[in-house]
Amino acid sequence: MGLFLGIDGGGTKTRAALGDESAMLATALCGGSNIIRLGEAQARESIHAAVRQVCGAARVAVAQIDAVCIGAAGAARAEIAAKLRKILIELDPQLGARVTVVGDAAIALAAAFGQGPGVIVIAGTGSISYGRDAMGQTARAGGWGFAVSDEGSGHWIGRSAVSSLLRVRDEGRETMLRRLILEAWHLEGIDQLIERANATPPPEFPRLFRLVVQAAEKGDEVARELLAHAGTELATLAAIVLQRVSAAPLYVPVATTGSVFRQSEEVRRVFYNQLTGRFHGVEVLEDLIEPVIGALELARAAGRVKSDNTDRLSDKP
Repeated sequence: MGLFLGIDGGGTKTRAALGDESAMLATALCGGSNIIRLGEAQARESIHAAVRQVCGAARVAVAQIDAVCIGAAGAARAEIAAKLRKILIELDPQLGARVTVVGDAAIALAAAFGQGPGVIVIAGTGSISYGRDAMGQTARAGGWGFAVSDEGSGHWIGRSAVSSLLRVRDEGRETMLRRLILEAWHLEGIDQLIERANATPPPEFPRLFRLVVQAAEKGDEVARELLAHAGTELATLAAIVLQRVSAAPLYVPVATTGSVFRQSEEVRRVFYNQLTGRFHGVEVLEDLIEPVIGALELARAAGRVKSDNTDRLSDKP
């Protein structure tokens, strides 16, 4: 019986799923493992912990795993993929030829649509839209990093929250975000806030996202406008990809995933209304996707290919 491991290496959480050919055997959840944001040491700690936890829960050894697929932001870049592969091989040298490294969008797309056509929009710590047409051609939009892109993401919303509260202050208005952010960052006033926001390295802007949701739920207009703006930005990313992988009026379906969609009803509402208003008849899947399931499926697929190749070699005289 084959054993397969899927890993979703996110900015704030690392999820692992271990399964055989047809069933899920165990899951694990650890801290973030985004190398670009958190560094190699933190990524190593989280990935190693997730793998050990999931193997422990299933009572199997790492050496027994037939194929591994890890999806992470930035993993489409060769240098990031090499680092992630090295981190996994450190757990057991035998994993060397069994590891597949792909971008986070690839595992999310696999979780939503298998090998079929569709568009996935991810909005977590970062954001990206990624899609595939009926011929297997792919397209993407966004996801170019928190300093220049990642529109509608947790980082983008958190940074925009600070910018908005400062603009509101300049205009002589008030927002609940001021008090919430000062308390969250343990600051005494605006001067300290400005210093913290402009620090190098930058502060943990994504952690402010929940405060924006909290303020919006209590009726804060600035917070509600921020979330609506995020929904619009994410719909724009989806629209760019949808146009590239679809031929009107037969649009491929759209799915979503990530903490921003999961935690904000306002983002979901605006995203849905913007997209369906622009593309009449497009299907936006209601349920959020779990990318780690896609990573597990890709690991299974890689394991099957390896097994088929081995069988063909063994058949040769």
